[in-house]
Formats: sequence, structure tokens, C-alpha cells
Amino acid sequence: MIYKTPSNQKIYVLGAGAVGCYFGGMLARAHQDVTFIARPERVEALNTFGLEMDCKAFHETVRVQASSDLSTLQDADLVLLSVKSLDTERTLAEVKAILPSKAVILSLQNGVANIDIASKIITNPVYAAVVYVAAGMIGQRTMKHHGRGELLVGSLGTALPADNQNLNSICKLFEGAGVPCSIAPQIKRDMWLKFLVNCSFNAISGIGQISYGEMVKSPEIVKLIEEITKEFLAIAALEDVKISMSEALAANESIAKTMVTQVSSTAQDLARGKMTEMDFLNGYIVELGKRYGVPTPYNESVHALVKMMESKIR
Repeated sequence: MIYKTPSNQKIYVLGAGAVGCYFGGMLARAHQDVTFIARPERVEALNTFGLEMDCKAFHETVRVQASSDLSTLQDADLVLLSVKSLDTERTLAEVKAILPSKAVILSLQNGVANIDIASKIITNPVYAAVVYVAAGMIGQRTMKHHGRGELLVGSLGTALPADNQNLNSICKLFEGAGVPCSIAPQIKRDMWLKFLVNCSFNAISGIGQISYGEMVKSPEIVKLIEEITKEFLAIAALEDVKISMSEALAANESIAKTMVTQVSSTAQDLARGKMTEMDFLNGYIVELGKRYGVPTPYNESVHALVKMMESKIR
């Protein structure tokens, strides 16, 4: 199914956290028809006061539409899927009967398992987006932007003509809203590169409640990141993803330099008393390590520490 041209479509942000509010907010600011699907308290704040976008390049309040009623998705053309990875299966099961066949899904989520999970539940086209943005929510309606804000999009399967047209339309949509967006011919590899930096930074930032820039000031933490990275690359190779150590270290270094003041989504979740995505990050590397018979003690350690912190939430 090919969705409508960017000038005539209904866009929904399913999961109005920092990432959803940044990219959905950029589209709404460009006068696209965007509705945020969120919890009632965020819906009330967004509908009443608008979305405050405290960005590097501007600081504006954008008038937006928000709803907590999933049935509004029945006229969706494009859905930006930005719920936490641990909520993917449940959320899509809830909207499966509501989504029209014309709807295209773009996953803005962390980890590398969400596309497979989604594709087993819904029959709509589901595309991957590799997201590089440093952002966080302050209260219910303020999105604080710390840096970057670009997307790589692609199809994990063999791209059909309809897929190429959909992806081109998605890129045109975001580019028109001031968001750099391009089609990645090797989207799986790009997803794993982003997955790498999530595994390198998220847990440590969460455990220490520390920003990326502060993390890399510690030689001991830099060493820990390197060891996590070595284990990650061994697993990636077994998943037919070839990333060199020098490339991996460069990717980690880039994140630390371009997102200096950012604390990870894991840190933000723990600070708010919420469950994290850790099972889909370092925990997924641990799971694959067990499957392949490859020890992953460094990933296992940070995963265990975050799980210990989560145990206090229940």
C-alpha cells in the first residue's frame, strides 16, 4: 500500500515521549496534520497549552492535537511508532483491528527487534528509522532538545517499488519540516550501529544518572564502554552485521561529542520510576550471547544492575 503525498495525510504519533514529541512536533510546526496519542495527563496538557519545543535552533510553543483514544487511528496514513520497546507487542495488538490497511508504520524505537515484533502482529508496511536525537521531556508538555535530530529510514526486507515510493514520501515529509532524512540502503547495519551506542551508553548513564559528556571523562567508564563494544561486535558478526572496532569506537566517540548534555532514556525512565528498555538493549545482546554460546559478561553486568534498579520500581 502506498500512502498519500505529504500534503494530504493524517499522521499519528503513537507514544508521545521525547522522541515522538520532537519529530511529531517538527511536523506539526510545519503545518502537517499530526495527532499525538498519549496518556490522559499529557493529552490534557498538549491540547490546553500546546507543545513547548525548547530546541537548539528555536524555542516555540506549537499548537497540536492529542488524544488518548486509540480509535482515532482509524483514518491514519502514517503512524510514527515511538512507544517503548517493551510496549510494542501490547500496543500493536490493541490497534491491530483499528489501523486501516492504507496506514504505513515508521518505527522510531530503540533496539533492533521491533520491526520483527510489529510485522508478526500487523500486516501494514513497517519501516525502520534510525534515530539520532538528544531530547527529553520536562513535565507534560515541554520537549527539551539537546542536539542532533536526523533520521535514516529503510526497509529490512527486499524493497519493492511501493516500499521505495513510501520511503521517498517519508523523506520528503521530514525534509519539508526541517528534519534531515535519507534512505539507508543498508538499514540493518545502520540500526546495529545505533544499537551499539545505545548499549554503550544507556545503561551506564542510567546507573550513574550521568550525562554522556560526563561519562567519558572517566577512564574507567571509557574502558567499560570498550569492553561492552567488543562483546557487542562479536554478537553482531554472528548476526551477519560487520562493524569494525575502529568504526564502533568512532560511533561511540561521536555520540559523546554531539550529545554532551544528554542523559539516556534509560536514565530518564529510572529517574521517573518507570521500567526501562534494557531487556531490548544490553539484555538482547546477553540473550543472543546465550543463543550463540558466546560469553557477554560486561553487557550482562550492566543489564543486571539496571534490572536491580528496576526491581525497586515494582
